[in-house]
Amino acid sequence: MPAKSAKPAESASPADRARALREQLQEHAHNYYVLDEPTIPDADYDRLFQELQAIEAEHPDLTTPDSPTQRVIGAVLEGLTPVRHAVPMLSIHTETDTTPAGAEKFDARVRKALALADDAPPIAYNAELKFDGLAINLRYEQGELVQAATRGDGETGEDVTHNIRMIATVPKRLRGIEAPVLEVRGEVLMLRQDFEDLNERQRKLIEGGAKGEKTFVNPRNAAAGVVRQLDATKAAKRPLAFFAYSLGEVVGWEVPAKHSEMLVAFRKMGFQVNEDSRVEPGAPGLIAFHEEIAAKRDALPFDIDGVVYKVDDRALQEQLGFKSREPRWAVAHKYPAQEQTTVLQDIDVQVGRTGKLTPVAKLVPVFVGGTTVSNATLHNQDEIDRKDVRIGDTVIVRRAGDVIPEVVGMIAAKRPADSQPFDLYKKLGGQCPVCGSEITREEGEVDWRCSGGLFCAAQRKQAFLHFAGRRAMDVEGLGDKLVDQLVDSGIVRTLPELYKLGIAKLSALDRMAEKSAQNLVDGLEKSKQTTLGRFLYALGIRHVGETTAKDLAKHFGQLDRIMDASEAQLLVVNDVGPIVATSLHTFFAQPHNREVVEQLRACGITWKEDDGTGDSSPKPLLGQTFVLTGTLPTLSRDEAKDLIEAAGGKVSGSVSKKTHFVVAGEEAGSKLEKATALGVAVIDEAALQAMLAAGA
Repeated sequence: MPAKSAKPAESASPADRARALREQLQEHAHNYYVLDEPTIPDADYDRLFQELQAIEAEHPDLTTPDSPTQRVIGAVLEGLTPVRHAVPMLSIHTETDTTPAGAEKFDARVRKALALADDAPPIAYNAELKFDGLAINLRYEQGELVQAATRGDGETGEDVTHNIRMIATVPKRLRGIEAPVLEVRGEVLMLRQDFEDLNERQRKLIEGGAKGEKTFVNPRNAAAGVVRQLDATKAAKRPLAFFAYSLGEVVGWEVPAKHSEMLVAFRKMGFQVNEDSRVEPGAPGLIAFHEEIAAKRDALPFDIDGVVYKVDDRALQEQLGFKSREPRWAVAHKYPAQEQTTVLQDIDVQVGRTGKLTPVAKLVPVFVGGTTVSNATLHNQDEIDRKDVRIGDTVIVRRAGDVIPEVVGMIAAKRPADSQPFDLYKKLGGQCPVCGSEITREEGEVDWRCSGGLFCAAQRKQAFLHFAGRRAMDVEGLGDKLVDQLVDSGIVRTLPELYKLGIAKLSALDRMAEKSAQNLVDGLEKSKQTTLGRFLYALGIRHVGETTAKDLAKHFGQLDRIMDASEAQLLVVNDVGPIVATSLHTFFAQPHNREVVEQLRACGITWKEDDGTGDSSPKPLLGQTFVLTGTLPTLSRDEAKDLIEAAGGKVSGSVSKKTHFVVAGEEAGSKLEKATALGVAVIDEAALQAMLAAGA
């Protein structure tokens, strides 16, 4: 069930409750519209608003002129000039029944108000998106933009012309329009990616000690904060978009007869109009539109919280008129709220397949985003600190589509007096909750990780798949599904146990034929003959890639030397920096990791070890860096890479000034273009083979 606002005592009268609701709604609206710092999700505000509406409907004498149900809530921010709207900017009725019945109710109300018979033709509605942004009125005189104002309280808004002029999608002059007055209304919003980028920049400013900076709760909050800046230079640095959808005052321009035609006219004037807008006949068309947009909601580049239905015929709009502060000819049909409030009961820590530790909020179950949520991610310790989330807090939970639910913030006013900051390291006592290994966090990283590696049960599947990979031990027949079966059934718990699998045990697995079992056993046996570089890479040590593993093998020559090397000794190796050295040293400092290595050796895995001086074969490509791009005639990428490295060369994944050659095949892309731009030599497979043959 959704988290509910605190209720008064049972003895509270309707008058007392109505008064309390008005005060709460006015406070929340002030935080939302004036301060741009919402303290509760929209869904909670809607519940309070609907409760007040119900009380006033049952007790009309309790309705006051200043009630939020009778006016648009908002105020002019100090420092901005008030603007009196020539035509009030009113809000529209919100239909919170998110089922098809919501559209049917609206259609029924309209038909009843127009006194239409049951067999009368369906009404044509224009269906469009309900943007989650900031409503703006743009005033044009003789086609020139002269003023931009926020909605404010519907009667009086704020002059924000200086900031709106910075928005690229707001025409400074209308195309083909010379009317004395034309006011176009629409929504200013921030795209999701721009919002994420803005918050990332804000976080860096805050971390750098900048004063007066903050992160934003959501794109709407961020857009409002930008528009209402006193300094236009700041607005210029924060990208916004504007979508036109209605009119204000009009003098000297013939208004189209239909709303949909007006949107077409807006496009011709130079405005951006959302493409997800169309005319639908009657309730069935509205329902289909509502469901279609719901399916693509999460893929949109901006936030919406519903769709809007408007009677398309403007003559019918005038006939229907207004009720209180709302037009009878339009409605906002909401979707299930993507944000709700609930209580954070505890914080658990989960270990991922790669050893990453993720704090998870254990919540009082809450219905959000169309499903009941009892767990939500807190991402990492830095995010917990930034949001100042604690056990016992009333928190805001967000769930959008298939995205994992997350805690996006807390409500400070409801924090328990005895709450304490959460410390992941302290909660775990510095040990992995699964295997007891030491947990570590590298400098500059946000995630804590288990150092157990091969030993940690949570990391088994990932460890097995990496170990068996073609560039590692190259175990044929050991894929994802088989690893899932082996681990989930408990047949295999450690890497050495792979080499003890028999045909009988494998054949007992679901859909594992005896021939497939024999192939896997043969593949495991074949993999025992490998190289030191491959074996080291197969261990899955964090930050130790294939090339680094080969460099370590060449430098030290023997596994024991690598295992016993100090960080200082490791740093001598080519391309091994402090992060890699620390990771290697930490891995081999764990007794259980060494034990797994010894058990693998005992299974018969062998490689040729030397004194570290390397083999004596010719190295014609020694010191040369290559980049492979496109499809080569006879060699696969891996085959070409192996040949280059065997000849002493190095293969990189990106082109730079340090690249010596780019080997290009068919359908070579951006790497070839960059090589040409940098003046890097480009060769084909034949030229590469000739270079390799030079050392044969």
